[in-house]
Amino acid sequence: MPSDPSWVSVGLAALVVALLIALVGFLARTEAAAVEASGLGRKQVKARPAREPGRHPHPQPHHDEPHQPRAAIIINPTKFDDMDGVRAMLRRMCATQEWADPLWLETTVEDPGEGQARQALEAAVDVVCPLGGDGTVRSVASALVDTGMPIGLLPGGTGNLLARNLELPVESLRRSMAVVLSGRDAAIDTCTLRLTRPREDELESRQEDPQDRARNVDFADAADTGDTPEVEEHVFLVMAGLGFDAEVMATAPEDLKAQIGWGAYVLAGAQHLQGPQFDADVTLADGHHEHRRVRSVICGNVGKLQGGFELLPEARSDDGLVTALLLYPRGLFGWASIARRLVTKRDFPGPEPRLKHLSSSRFVVRASKPVEVQIDGDPVGTATIMDVRVNPGSLVVRLPEPSGAER
Repeated sequence: MPSDPSWVSVGLAALVVALLIALVGFLARTEAAAVEASGLGRKQVKARPAREPGRHPHPQPHHDEPHQPRAAIIINPTKFDDMDGVRAMLRRMCATQEWADPLWLETTVEDPGEGQARQALEAAVDVVCPLGGDGTVRSVASALVDTGMPIGLLPGGTGNLLARNLELPVESLRRSMAVVLSGRDAAIDTCTLRLTRPREDELESRQEDPQDRARNVDFADAADTGDTPEVEEHVFLVMAGLGFDAEVMATAPEDLKAQIGWGAYVLAGAQHLQGPQFDADVTLADGHHEHRRVRSVICGNVGKLQGGFELLPEARSDDGLVTALLLYPRGLFGWASIARRLVTKRDFPGPEPRLKHLSSSRFVVRASKPVEVQIDGDPVGTATIMDVRVNPGSLVVRLPEPSGAER
């Protein structure tokens, strides 16, 4: 009967599942594109002043003859079936605009872009263009931070999240290359992530906890740090997360991803929705302190995912701030409330959706136990401390010239 409470429960459960799939699907479709590109750019980054957008700060070479500009194109060969066709098209576009033939560099499994970007810097090109997924973009950008060398974003993956947030024409390689050849330069922020890896005894106690549902996460690749925690640095451009989102990225089965794509992440997300929360101490640059029991903490330099969905509505690429999202749901209905709030951007009568957005130039997140971490969609193992700092104006990006109405 329709009034039977069991039917009401079934209906509510179906609604919860639908909303949760929407939330996890948005995250998975966005972050899955970066998982294929392995490797992370690591470098020590010091605080630097913001640069004035629209300038071309890297020094130009001086020649007796007029300088013919040249682009370096760092291509991920696994992303294209017709490499020769791609190269021919981009060569023709360069020749039409009286640019020199591009410097072509291919990524490898061992070096997904950082080393090639350094080669491009040594060659004194005028712009460096990663042509691959989000992982390729991050690796190339990590070598260009603080150099003033412009990066030209060419769409080669399915995510292309930084380009989407900068409103570049990600649907067309030809249009993106046109921006590289005739666009303007603008400075945006990057983020430095310092991870403190767990000690060996912390990992052992984590794996021996029979009540911890996240024990299904594979910790085998975590570093054996002994009694001294290991600290490492990464540069990221989009988002880094601690907790639920990272567990989803780390546990989606490879064979299932090959069969059903981002749907594998939805299934992994459903398995981890009821995973354990952890105590998080979150400290902002101004000393403000938050202590919450959370399921996930996500820090973003930009906030838009695929389909125009804004996970971090206040995040901007050039404001000198990082936006953090704290998620602390209570059960499946708590997740449903969060999903509805994120999708609709509206407050509804009823229980608090149990999420919070914060903005700061720095976030230090101390977890009560080792927790999985992801950087721009790549799982990178576990950590106990995630220290995120913004690097204002540290990356120069080639953008379209403003339209007449925007001038």
